[in-house]
This record gives sequence, structure tokens and C-alpha cells, in this order.
Amino acid sequence: MLQDVAPTGPVVTYDQRNLALYAELLDAAETGLDWRNVATSIMKIDADAAGAETCWRSHLERARWIVGDGMGAAIEAFGRRPAPTN
Repeated sequence: MLQDVAPTGPVVTYDQRNLALYAELLDAAETGLDWRNVATSIMKIDADAAGAETCWRSHLERARWIVGDGMGAAIEAFGRRPAPTN
């Protein structure tokens, strides 16, 4: 399930479940797609809802962190299975 705001910090459990989303967000940002279209089509959230832009922005920033400074933490954690979700 998509959180309203992506996590920050070195724990990457949430990220394991959202790698495909992160890849799509990075691609969309690279091609210059409007955040509203991305929120609606990729993230499946209402772009007009309160907090939608914050949600989109936080997940894009998290995706950028994962492929940058967070790569070491991601590689280490992704070698393990994610914790089951209920």
C-alpha cells in the first residue's frame, strides 16, 4: 500500500515493495511529465486531493535517494526477503 509520504532514512523495507513505482517515477520525471498525470496514472491517487503533490514529491525524492546515496543500503537489504505484510 502506498503511504501518504515516502519514508526517509536508511531502512528500505518499504522501498523493496515499491521499486517498480520508483522506476516509473524516475522515468516520468526524466521525460518531464506533469506531476498530476503521474500521480493519477502511475501512483493511482487523485491529483486534486489534499497532499497529493506531497505524496508524489516524497516518493520521487525517495526513488532518487535509492538510486543515489541509498544504493548501499538497498543492495544490502534487497539481498534479504522483505518482511511479510498483513
